[in-house]
Amino acid sequence: MTIYMDHSATTPVRREVLLPILNYSSLKYGNASSLHQLGREAKDALEESRRKIAKIINAKPEEIYFTSGGTESNNFALKGIVAFNRDKGNHIITSKIEHHSVLNTLKIIEKLHGMQVTYLDVDDKGLINPRDLENAITDKTILVTIMHANNEIGTIQPIAEIGKICKKHNIIFHTDAVQTFGKEMTDVKELKCDLLSASGHKIYGPKGVGFIYIRNGIRINPLFQGGEQEKGMRSGTENIPGIVGFAKAAELADKERIKENKRLIRLRDRLIHEILKIKGTKFNGSEKNRLANNVNVSFRNIEGESVVLLLDKAGIAASTGSACSTKSLEPSHVLLAIGLSHKDAHGSLRLTLGRSNNDAQISKTVSEIKKIVEKLRKISPFEK
Repeated sequence: MTIYMDHSATTPVRREVLLPILNYSSLKYGNASSLHQLGREAKDALEESRRKIAKIINAKPEEIYFTSGGTESNNFALKGIVAFNRDKGNHIITSKIEHHSVLNTLKIIEKLHGMQVTYLDVDDKGLINPRDLENAITDKTILVTIMHANNEIGTIQPIAEIGKICKKHNIIFHTDAVQTFGKEMTDVKELKCDLLSASGHKIYGPKGVGFIYIRNGIRINPLFQGGEQEKGMRSGTENIPGIVGFAKAAELADKERIKENKRLIRLRDRLIHEILKIKGTKFNGSEKNRLANNVNVSFRNIEGESVVLLLDKAGIAASTGSACSTKSLEPSHVLLAIGLSHKDAHGSLRLTLGRSNNDAQISKTVSEIKKIVEKLRKISPFEK
């Protein structure tokens, strides 16, 4: 049986979540735009799911718009705000360690819309300095987008402080909360954000569904056109099975969050402690401001990809970084931003824990990592 330690890439759908998905796939399969009974049942399920999500983040139901996932939500936020506000300014602020769905979207915005983007540095823990953010603001700044927690190194940003600065300067603030929704506090009032992105498959819900929170009063253009679904803001037939499954997963995650985080932190810290006993190992990210399930380390003089492949052969699923960039030969932009050399960045390993992991699996994983690192170092030309 596989020891799965790649929960930041995706999670298995919980059994409790499968029932509503199947129910609205095969029994209550109506189109939410139809007027007949099956359509009304689908519409009721859609709006009930919207209310559930809104309650979790302390928002109003009409501020929740369902999407296909985090990438679409991030694109919607960035492109939509720029399209509506381009006559008010041409400046955006972000960080150097954002997800590719933000960074690559901003590259397009820079090229096609003539926007100027400031990419804030982070410290060696992956944290931005809020003073740097405030100093970067100009009278042309229309948007700040900073992720809540980094998907590779797990560092949690001071989002509430950032939001406070944005409100002080009357600037729209978006946060990518794909890695924190259902795992950390994502109260939009506390975080002081205007837009927030989230995804279902990170919290034991289905793939292909997410949402974007857009605070009432924020004007934004739709990402694409079609019918009048989602109040005309997100056209296309709603994915009712995915949405009800997402809402169920979110309810369960919110209910269990505090207890589960306590369990994960114990396992995470034990895993970090044991791995750091291996000579030439570096811990990446913030020790304090960190996701409960994230472990990111770099091994000197060996390739992280080789470690991942050998772990897979041993029945352990892990990663070297973001699941969205595994085909790239370039080292992680996140690890480079926190000061790692190209060589050390290539030697990174990310282990992200979840509901299935336990102490026995931690022991097995540590044992396998030690053997793999020793084996690879024996054949590494850099160890000669």
